[in-house]
Amino acid sequence: MRVEQTGLNDCLIIHPRVFGDDRGFFYESYNKSQFDELTKTSFNFVQDNHSKSQRWVLRGIHYQLNKPQGKLVRVVQGQVLDVVVDLRKSSSTFGKTFSIVLNEQNKTQLWVPPGFGHGFVVLSETAEFLYKTTDFYSPADERCIIWNDHDLSIDWRIPGGVDVILSDKDRKGIAFRSAEVYA
Repeated sequence: MRVEQTGLNDCLIIHPRVFGDDRGFFYESYNKSQFDELTKTSFNFVQDNHSKSQRWVLRGIHYQLNKPQGKLVRVVQGQVLDVVVDLRKSSSTFGKTFSIVLNEQNKTQLWVPPGFGHGFVVLSETAEFLYKTTDFYSPADERCIIWNDHDLSIDWRIPGGVDVILSDKDRKGIAFRSAEVYA
């Protein structure tokens, strides 16, 4: 695995080593020893999630306030624009965002540490998104910042005239300025 900095404290791009030939490919998508060494962390993943969405579905920006989840995310089919926001007031990159295209071709993963908001928009006809989490899903702790927040000014790479597909929760997201964040 090769690690690349994102410009946000502790948030990392992970490029797995892919072995391919005319039969297909193989790669190790997760190895705890390597992950801990490369990220300088020691988290245990407790839950794996898998979602499938159609083009222009936008999920996020989600986070859990009292039970923050670190996420190791990747796309196994299709393509998404993955977006993170540092929500840790103590961080020098607080309020900063980062985005990256994840797809089945590049097999790139993103380490989203606890204390970050996370979301993605599907750019292909469909996409299957997989992620490991460091804490269990806790509906009571879940929060959502509105995807098109003026202060964050995230470029979701959505062409003009396209209506994104949102859940009720995402439609009701709150402004970044009003959001509960981490110390």
